[in-house]
Amino acid sequence: MSLVNTAIKPFKAQAFKQGKFIEVSNEDLKGKWSVFFFYPADFTFVCPTELGDVADHYSEFQKLGVEIYSVSTDTHFTHKAWHDTSETIGKIQYTMLGDPTATLSRNFQVLREDQGLADRGTFIVDPDGIIQAMEVTAEGIGRDATDLLRKIKAAQYVAAHPGEVCPAKWQEGEETLAPSLDLVGKI
Repeated sequence: MSLVNTAIKPFKAQAFKQGKFIEVSNEDLKGKWSVFFFYPADFTFVCPTELGDVADHYSEFQKLGVEIYSVSTDTHFTHKAWHDTSETIGKIQYTMLGDPTATLSRNFQVLREDQGLADRGTFIVDPDGIIQAMEVTAEGIGRDATDLLRKIKAAQYVAAHPGEVCPAKWQEGEETLAPSLDLVGKI
């Protein structure tokens, strides 16, 4: 079952952010756009390339009013250790959620039960806590922060302009569509 257009489930999790341990809950998300960026594990191979790519674009996410939450089934202590020992991970300024009980991974339906690891899942959550977009890829397929930014801009545009939709490859500033009977069979 798709999670798109469903509310995220309540949660509380320990996290590492900018040198501190913090607690994050679903209440902290209210009124803001959020991205949950699940990955299998710290100290691995594809994961740091993805997390580093998001870190390189973090200021762009912030300009859009979007908070990033990376999530793995590691603890917040492990996130700190990885942050302190990896040049790539050391540049992360966003929140790194620990999910050792796999509660979040189960809530977002990305847990590999037999391994205790999360799949690569990306979820765009609107200010009301509703999932607007999701993508899950196989372990060997890394994600691209610039495409995630494009999807967020499209989701924000559609939310701000009821009755309009963004076509394939839509970029900010390009034309959108207003679905109507007049467009049926003409695109």
